[in-house]
Amino acid sequence: MLSSLFNPDSVAVIGASRKKGKVGNAVLSNLVKDFRGNIYPVNPGEEMIEGLTCYASILDVADEVDLAVVVVPAKVVPPTLEECGKAGVKYVVVISAGFKEAGIEGAKLERRSLEICKEYGMHMVGPNCLGIMDPVAGLNASFAASMAYEGNIAMMSQSGAICTSTLDWAEANGMGFSKFVSLGNKADLGENEFLAEFRDDPSTSVIAAYLEGIKNGSQFIEIARDVSRKKPVVLVKSGRTAAGSRAVSSHTGTLAGSDQAYNAAFDKAGVIRADTLEDMLDYIRAFSTQPIPAGRRIAILTNAGGLGILTADACYYEGLELASLSGETIEGLREFLPDAASFYNPVDVLGDASAKLYGDALEIVLKDPNVDGVILLTSPQAMTDVTSIARIVIQKMENSDKPVLCSFVGGTRVMEGNSILVAGGVPNYTFPERAVASMGALCDYGERRSLTYPLPKPVHSDRKMASALLDEAAAKDKKILGLESFDLLKAYGIPVVETGKASTVEEAVEESERIGYPVVMKVLSPDISHKTDVGGIRLSLMNKDDVRRAYHTMMSDVGRYMPSARITGVQLQRMIEGGREVIIGMNRDVQFGPLLMFGLGGTYVEVLKDVSFRLAPLNEKDAHSMISSIRSYPLLTGVRGEKAYDVDAVADVLVRVSRLVEDFPQVLEFEINPLMVLPEDEGCFAMDMRLTLKESN
Repeated sequence: MLSSLFNPDSVAVIGASRKKGKVGNAVLSNLVKDFRGNIYPVNPGEEMIEGLTCYASILDVADEVDLAVVVVPAKVVPPTLEECGKAGVKYVVVISAGFKEAGIEGAKLERRSLEICKEYGMHMVGPNCLGIMDPVAGLNASFAASMAYEGNIAMMSQSGAICTSTLDWAEANGMGFSKFVSLGNKADLGENEFLAEFRDDPSTSVIAAYLEGIKNGSQFIEIARDVSRKKPVVLVKSGRTAAGSRAVSSHTGTLAGSDQAYNAAFDKAGVIRADTLEDMLDYIRAFSTQPIPAGRRIAILTNAGGLGILTADACYYEGLELASLSGETIEGLREFLPDAASFYNPVDVLGDASAKLYGDALEIVLKDPNVDGVILLTSPQAMTDVTSIARIVIQKMENSDKPVLCSFVGGTRVMEGNSILVAGGVPNYTFPERAVASMGALCDYGERRSLTYPLPKPVHSDRKMASALLDEAAAKDKKILGLESFDLLKAYGIPVVETGKASTVEEAVEESERIGYPVVMKVLSPDISHKTDVGGIRLSLMNKDDVRRAYHTMMSDVGRYMPSARITGVQLQRMIEGGREVIIGMNRDVQFGPLLMFGLGGTYVEVLKDVSFRLAPLNEKDAHSMISSIRSYPLLTGVRGEKAYDVDAVADVLVRVSRLVEDFPQVLEFEINPLMVLPEDEGCFAMDMRLTLKESN
């Protein structure tokens, strides 16, 4: 799709300069060093630059130009792009700054620039970017200090500074790139287009990205999911603590910050999320050089017991399993390791181990069918030949299809060994925990690339009835619906507790008699979000006297706490005993759509914050995963002789809620709290609900 962008036959630099230190000079100089095609400097004030004929305008270039790199003041960019369009340029890289990042006037310039590109069928990288590189094609259309080494990593970054820092770090660590893109403001081409390009690029084996935001969330998930089946995608997303742009009042909205939506999106797309830039760089070192493990069973090989223990601890916290070595492996190690060595996992070859001893142990461990990967540790004792150990590690890995990650722990005494490993394509990490985290990323990808994403089963619903309920609320300008809208749940087959409404104390008694005791009484008010906080719930009402007493005290308490609240009456419900309260909620993320939440319910959800999130649509597998991923899941499966609760019924409700909020995009927030879950095979019942509708246009 973007072949002429990364492998053009000709490049024009508009704003080329002969002055050292100018961006226009740096871009042109970088092209002259490496590019094998035609280069056309454009600057009306110059005749020759870098030994090349300089043109007053792109329109003066007689030949066809595939790519134009624009380095002119922001206000001049739109007319410059107009000339590029007239000249038949296919792609433009706008390095110039001063667009939407600079304010309102800059945003107008950016919109106009995009309009011109669309008018002429051009595609634009930037504006406000460092440029692009394709080391395989010899293209360095950037103002970076030097060309990236050639390798198999495609990198894109929304930050130019992170681009230059990554390039410098990669040079020091012998890492190379197939493509390198500074995204800038992403006015036109963004992460989705480049993901699709990198997917089909034969030079690319792993994709890395630093992003501050995503332009089209649903498209990103679709593309990234397809890409991650073929190649690992490792991504850093900054701005994790940014609060939502819209005020929220429900438990779901309070807990569902933008970062939870991104986490859910990355899980759905099969993307490996790195928490830090260091993590991303660590992971891509492993992905670019090592095979993907078949499982999570890891062997540790060390000459220092303390390092082995630290690494074993780190494996546990990373979700890796210490491999149980086979009897054959253990006996093989006994044949040549000293009696004081450890023949189990971690395998400790002792502090005076020679390089040959290391190599023989690594060879045997790699052959063990119970081992999926190896973390090899070295501490530089006086007798440790670090360089020879590094060389033999490389040698023993040549015919292995299992990953080996090293951690030569030290400073000056391990520097040469590190250089040998890097040159041999074996990642070496300063500390064991970083090696373990990188092995964890390899294992995570090994599992994610084989995931399937079945479509949800059809949900039988009365959509017409639900639509009528929501239309009626909109006609009355009601933005918040509560217990009075239980019929909406019924329309989607979500079981609700037996209920009745009352606007007087006598009606309350009448409804309670009909439902049957014991009953629960809840205040009905569009202004009250959390009824417990204002005395708006009464439990275990056993007879008509309890109902009368509860009605009067409730009205008094609510009136005292919220004197301005509009009270429309009370709702009576059959009291369900012997169940467990959970919460199901939805907050509509501006980028990715409905973000569903599950956790323990009732009054403690905000205190415990033990919740999980997934993006709609949910299938049955997704729903069960949501339920089992909370820390308190054992409370639902039965502890200390308790009965297990009906988790299958909860999963069914999650799938139905997912369908409901997808069908009606006007629902901004949705919450069932609590959903009372009964023992296994006895079902569940919605006890309370609340939803918020968006403003009508």
